[in-house]
Amino acid sequence: MNGTAIENFVCVIFNVSFMNCTWHVGRSASEDTQYFLYWKTSKKEDFTGCQNYIKDNCGRHTGCRFQNVTIEKKKAYFLVNGSRSGQSIQSYMKTINLYRIEKLTPPSNVTVNCTEASHGCEIQWQPPRTSHVKRDGCFKYEIVIENKADPEKNIKTTSKTERSITGNSYIFGSFSAKKRYSVKIRATDNGCLVSASWGEWSTPVEFGKEQLISTSSYMLFLIAVLAASILFFLCKVSIYLKKTSSTVPQPKDPFNEISPTDFQTEYKNLFMKHETEEITIIEEMM
Repeated sequence: MNGTAIENFVCVIFNVSFMNCTWHVGRSASEDTQYFLYWKTSKKEDFTGCQNYIKDNCGRHTGCRFQNVTIEKKKAYFLVNGSRSGQSIQSYMKTINLYRIEKLTPPSNVTVNCTEASHGCEIQWQPPRTSHVKRDGCFKYEIVIENKADPEKNIKTTSKTERSITGNSYIFGSFSAKKRYSVKIRATDNGCLVSASWGEWSTPVEFGKEQLISTSSYMLFLIAVLAASILFFLCKVSIYLKKTSSTVPQPKDPFNEISPTDFQTEYKNLFMKHETEEITIIEEMM
């Protein structure tokens, strides 16, 4: 039946070895129509069925996820057929060069080294990761350098774009130490078996004087917090030492202790008092 075959079949390879294939259900397909995807990378092979389907709200298969896909110089052969209430529907077949559907990963390890004396910066990076391309010369790059906005100085955000850059470095010659910048890079094919579509952007890397100032301010803040913490700790220790020292009994002063002479005098006074008390008692008895 016309209009039951899938439409808009698209496959994308990303993050080196993952592949997603998606499609739309046929215009004449009913809710009980179900689709099944099969694929192979050689005409001599047998088709292999999808193991991880993507489904819509009706439970119909609308895509498939693949892992551990290698590109090399392979073509892939795709077949999508299905059924509806036990009746066959139109099949869909497509052949794809796998390298053409790869979404390149972003260039990695982007670094910026600026020298104020030369008013220039050297930007360096590593090429995207792929499963089939090993030569750096297989890629060309697009670089976007953005001059960040500064409301205090009434500076608006501006950008500079350079395309078709080969190699793994670029000299930015309009550097000003008083401004702040960011740079991002993406890659595409340069005459090899690489996708002609632009890949993913790298994470923006910021550089410039304002960044250095903010870093210095952060370090000063950390130093102030550390100094305050040390002072607070010393105060706590001082208070603790004062409390503990007040509870310790004071040692006797050996110079204020009773000497042998004082002891004899005290004993003599006690003896005389005792005799007087005895005499008084005898007199009362008489």
